[in-house]
Amino acid sequence: IQPYRCKNVLIEGVRIINSQMWEIHPVLCTNVTVSGVKISSRGPNNDGCDPESCTDILIENCDFDTGDDCIAIKSGRNADGRRLNAPTQNIIIRGCRMRDGHGGITVGSEISGGVRNLFAEKCRLDSPNLDHALRVKNNATRGGLLENFYFRDIEVGQVAHAVITIDFNYEEGAKGNFTPILRNYSVERLVSGKSKHVADVQGLANAPIYDLRLDNCTFNNAAKPSIVKNVKGLNLVNVKVNGNVITQLP
Repeated sequence: IQPYRCKNVLIEGVRIINSQMWEIHPVLCTNVTVSGVKISSRGPNNDGCDPESCTDILIENCDFDTGDDCIAIKSGRNADGRRLNAPTQNIIIRGCRMRDGHGGITVGSEISGGVRNLFAEKCRLDSPNLDHALRVKNNATRGGLLENFYFRDIEVGQVAHAVITIDFNYEEGAKGNFTPILRNYSVERLVSGKSKHVADVQGLANAPIYDLRLDNCTFNNAAKPSIVKNVKGLNLVNVKVNGNVITQLP
């Protein structure tokens, strides 16, 4: 389902089963609502909902059980994304449920036009086959400005890898001339039941992740320490890992 250069789009009450490739993919649209959609589609590139270079998006009360990212915010790949220079902006995600997939609420990797003003709340993510709950993937080939991401009241049952993953080493990693930027990323009142890591956040040496804040979050049954590389401005407020209040990610 791919509305292209449309305004005032409503996709509601649709069920998609075993479809290949991205399922719902609004492109260059304004005022998009995706509501009450149920997607059960496991396979390669089976993203659930991928708004790309859109403005004013609401995704609410949807169920995702996918073979790739459940929701993936995008804005064009490499030179084509830079040519259009159309960020995805003003996104609200609320009341959604994510099961299997690579990432639950994901930004990237086709993100060269940038993303700003993402707000997600009251979502539940839970599956041993869900790799990451909150995920960003970017590199120096994609580039793009990512800013103002806010998550609150997120419930994570379990994930296979990390609850929070920000990866600038995705695919080409540092091999490129376009510096990825991520700043102002905030997570409030998230509770996680089980994961390998609390966080796997890796900026680049010349492109650190700026201003990552965790506030009143609880992470239980984290099996291994977090991975933190090239982060500037990591702020933890009342964060508990395996029952202990921490001041830095272990």
